[in-house]
Amino acid sequence: MDKLIEALKRVNPDIDYENEKSLITGKVIDSIDMTSILAEIEDTFDIEIDMEYIVPQNFDSVEAMWDMIQEIM
Repeated sequence: MDKLIEALKRVNPDIDYENEKSLITGKVIDSIDMTSILAEIEDTFDIEIDMEYIVPQNFDSVEAMWDMIQEIM
């Protein structure tokens, strides 16, 4: 999960990804951040995130993103 946090910090280092549990629902990240996060995750983990995974609950926290990555891999 450290690799994921490092990738997220490359997108926006001002967000406390480790403690924030409502990145999407709390409007901590916007659509531009979201696009960058998708690209960064795909590049970092050499995966392709299909549209079925691009839902708010998969990106609301670092734990949710990690679970999604593990499922895709």
